[in-house]
Parts: sequence; structure tokens; C-alpha cells
Amino acid sequence: MRIKGAEAAGVAPGHARFYEQVDVNALIGGSGALPQRIGYLVDVPFDADGRLPRLRDLRVIAFARPVPGQAGQLQLISPNAQQPWSPQLDAMVRAIITESVSPDAPPQITGIGNAFHVPGTIPGEGETQIFLNTANRAPISISVLRRPNQERRWSVSTGDIVDNSAGPPKPETLLWYRLACGLPDRLPDASLAGQEPANAEAARDDYQFVLRALGPCGASR
Repeated sequence: MRIKGAEAAGVAPGHARFYEQVDVNALIGGSGALPQRIGYLVDVPFDADGRLPRLRDLRVIAFARPVPGQAGQLQLISPNAQQPWSPQLDAMVRAIITESVSPDAPPQITGIGNAFHVPGTIPGEGETQIFLNTANRAPISISVLRRPNQERRWSVSTGDIVDNSAGPPKPETLLWYRLACGLPDRLPDASLAGQEPANAEAARDDYQFVLRALGPCGASR
């Protein structure tokens, strides 16, 4: 059912608001059971021809939270929290949720601690280390190695010991999402306090190299 008037306030241009009632095929993750039939508001875009997509019988994956005091009513957690179902998306979501409940799941990144660059003994050689702040204080660090006439290499360590052989995270894993969606756009100046200007600039450049290698967070960023 399309929602118009005051109840559609705040809808983005090129979108329309609907109240959807859907049948639950599976609960992939959550802290409680859901009724067989649920409802929620969703904003959907018009297609290239200015028409609304056909929502009836559309199979979707929705990321939502319960509405307090209203059984069977949910609230999407973001404007794009309803996505068309596909086997690939289903498998990815299930894998990430499985990772998230593991005892050694990568924690949420809350900021950047210290960062420094140490030049090597020959031109073009050096290493940058960046230590991240996390919600549960578990250690995560990023290392970037420079070698003459070689591509820069970077890695992520999720323990107390910096492991340069760990390599970068695999795309669309929980650790990848934690980094791609949790890292700020630039190194804070406070993280580089005490560094020589040239070393601080090298650390900033290596940090941008890591962000480019991660790629955009996409729907979650």
C-alpha cells in the first residue's frame, strides 16, 4: 500500500513510500522469534522510466528492528535496508552473521590510536603501523610495507602480535566490513603526534593506500 501525504514526509526525491506486509520465510539472525506475517514502511525508487517496481511477490532480505509495543511491526534500520533476495546475498549475510556471533569476531572499530612510519635503511623502504581503537578494546592493527621497486603490501593483525604475513582481509567478510565501514576518511593528526613531518606524510599516504585497497563500504558505508 502506497503511503502519501504527511505520512510520506521526508521521502527522498525519486522515491515513494509503501507499507509492506510480507510473509517471513526465514529469520537469518535475531534475538527473538517473528510472527509469520510482518509489516514495515519502505521507500523504493522509481525505475528509469519513472515507474515504481512491482513489489508483490518480490522476495527480499530486510534488516530491521522490532517496534516496541507493536507485535509484528518492524522498522528498517536504514533507507536501503531492504534488498532483493539472491543466493549470493543470502550466503554472504549468513556468513557474516555466523562470524559476528563467534567468540573471536572482529570488534567494531571506534577510531584510530597511534600511527607511525619508520623509514628503512635504503630509499623507498619503510613500514607504517596503525593501531585501531575498538569497542571491546581488542587489538587490531594495520601494517603497510614498502620495498624498492615493489608494490606496497598491507596486512591486518587481530591480536597483540603484529603479523605482517597475515595479509588483508577477504572482501565481504566481517573484518572487511569493520574496516571498510569503520575507518575514518583520514588519519587524525593526534595519531601522528611526535612524528617527523616526512614520516607523518608517509603514514597518511599509506593510510589512503589501505582505504583504496579496501574499496567503498557500499550499502553499509
